[in-house]
Amino acid sequence: MCRLFGYVTESPCAVADLLGQKGLDAFTSLTSVHSDGWGMAWQTPEGTRTASSPRSADIDETYRRLVEDPLSHAGLVHLRWATGGLEVRPENTHPFLTDDAAFAHNGHITPIADLEALLTPESRAQLRGETDSERYFHFVHQSVEQYGDEAEGVTRALATLVKRFPRCSLNALMLTPTHMFAIHINSRADSPLRALRELFDDEGDIPPRHTTEYFAMDYRETDHGLEIVSSGLGQPGWTPVPADTAVMVDLATREVTRLDPVMRLGVEST
Repeated sequence: MCRLFGYVTESPCAVADLLGQKGLDAFTSLTSVHSDGWGMAWQTPEGTRTASSPRSADIDETYRRLVEDPLSHAGLVHLRWATGGLEVRPENTHPFLTDDAAFAHNGHITPIADLEALLTPESRAQLRGETDSERYFHFVHQSVEQYGDEAEGVTRALATLVKRFPRCSLNALMLTPTHMFAIHINSRADSPLRALRELFDDEGDIPPRHTTEYFAMDYRETDHGLEIVSSGLGQPGWTPVPADTAVMVDLATREVTRLDPVMRLGVEST
């Protein structure tokens, strides 16, 4: 369970410039909960690039350097809060990268064995860690490969997962050479309220909206482009993402296309 920030802009921008210093400080301060590693992905003419570490972002100089560098016109940032029982190590750190697609997840899909059972032998052979998030990504990726179309493959994969795991959060960002996918599907997922309270002596110290809207996502359109973020910043100017929606953003035109995975609940498991 994690925090996400993604952007698609007209020209290369630094995360620090997009969020502003106060916004960046607020996002990084979420390591008070999400301290089990960080990762970034961004697009370049040579392909999708990633950087990650199992160290907490607030003490990692590489994180600070990268968020202040105008790396790209499209990218994402992930702060990890490891699901209980899953190790904090590089192989479990988001984003995951396969065939120039990068993926970061905020949620937990159980049982993991049932999720892995959806993978083909070829997809299972690519797994490096133990997380449900990596298996989620490879299921989406194999669906895109099967249908030969990103929008169709993502939509069908999400429909299958909503049907199979209705009480799990599928919140995620996926970056490909041509699109950013922002997934906000979690309406029946339970917030980790008990685990949050165990981290803090005073509930008032828990980051904003974590106890009431842990899986919420917000977006804003600015002169730079489109940005999307998980709850926790506590700043004005953001609009809530509608429940159980997913969108595809064209990296070249910034055109937003809504996907309708919930409308595909009758799709057979692939």
